[in-house]
Amino acid sequence: MARPADGTGYSGIHVQLDGVPSHHLPLLLAAYQHKFGRDVEAMSRHLIDDVAVGWDELGTDLLDRAPPSLVAALTGGEHWSSRTLDHLIAPDGSPPVRMTVTDETADAQDMQWGYVLHQQGIEVISLLNEDIGPVVDWATDPRTAFSDHPAAWSSLAPAPAIQASRSAPPQSAPSASPAKAGAPRPATRR
Repeated sequence: MARPADGTGYSGIHVQLDGVPSHHLPLLLAAYQHKFGRDVEAMSRHLIDDVAVGWDELGTDLLDRAPPSLVAALTGGEHWSSRTLDHLIAPDGSPPVRMTVTDETADAQDMQWGYVLHQQGIEVISLLNEDIGPVVDWATDPRTAFSDHPAAWSSLAPAPAIQASRSAPPQSAPSASPAKAGAPRPATRR
């Protein structure tokens, strides 16, 4: 989870379960649209700045303030909390240090996916294939299903949505960006 760095690249925080796009994008889009009131800086502070060490995983608490129908569509009714990595102890007994991730350190940290929070949307980087990726607009319906195939996330192509939302968006949700039809989307879960 990162924000653009001054100049080029990005700087952020390690997420142990860095998650595939079909899980993280709906969660992050809904969090931006509802919990954080479309304020990318507030979202960045919560997800990047306010974390001492790193995230173990992101949970459904990011869906606070989202309509119940959207939460049910995204989680299938399951609830789990975001968890930080503050409980770690270094082998020498010293306290854990912040697990910062940058475009220069992501490979060494064995990251597979990167999510960079830009003003216009979320850049999704398949770190196994590229150093940059397409940007998913913040107005995209969180119920849109996305491909988890790393090669599909090329910086030269649009974000690979594989299915439009399953039902009409609730009145408080933005309209969906165009997406290709495909197989039904299962409820997201780790």
